[in-house]
Amino acid sequence: MAKPTKSEPKSIELHKGDLPEGIDFGGSVAVDTETQGLDLQRDRLCVVQLSAGDGVCHLVQMAAGDNPAPNLKALLTDPGVTKIFHFARFDVAILKRNLGVTVSPVFCTKIASKLVRTYTDRHGLKDVTRELLGIELSKEQQSSDWAADELTPDQLKYAAADVLNLHKIRDRLHAMLVRENRLELAEACFGFLPARADLDLDGWSETDIFAHS
Repeated sequence: MAKPTKSEPKSIELHKGDLPEGIDFGGSVAVDTETQGLDLQRDRLCVVQLSAGDGVCHLVQMAAGDNPAPNLKALLTDPGVTKIFHFARFDVAILKRNLGVTVSPVFCTKIASKLVRTYTDRHGLKDVTRELLGIELSKEQQSSDWAADELTPDQLKYAAADVLNLHKIRDRLHAMLVRENRLELAEACFGFLPARADLDLDGWSETDIFAHS
């Protein structure tokens, strides 16, 4: 296997509180979030990253408290734009808790990976990106203060990297889902994500409601 390469964004656009008017992401947008932590009940949304897959990454820095963000909310709920996430379960839940929106439609590359990359148990974004695209992601800023008033250049670069390649990963996994005749199953899982997020937010995150016992 060839040595993994690194990928750099063409540009990183930082916005405060909302997307500006007039940005067109086309029919699909890669989305990720950064939070103070991973507790949906305790930790708030700090940054939302978005990219059309063109190398340009838009980062929306969210303040504590109320965030009207009408342009961002309109995009996240636009039925004509597919939102591509990696581990959408968390992102969809945190966006609903903090912005009050139900994100749809969704394509989750982590769910897709688990349905078709059954030869491995490594489904993190770093592993999927390395295998499918030959690109190495840095995770050095994964644990940092995303609620800071001013984000560092390294934080901005890290946040952008998480959405930079999701379109290409989606395309590769979509082809594998079709090949393995699992696309319909994947789409059913994607459609269930808003309900899964509601279960997590309502305290059912550790309970398998489908289990017999």
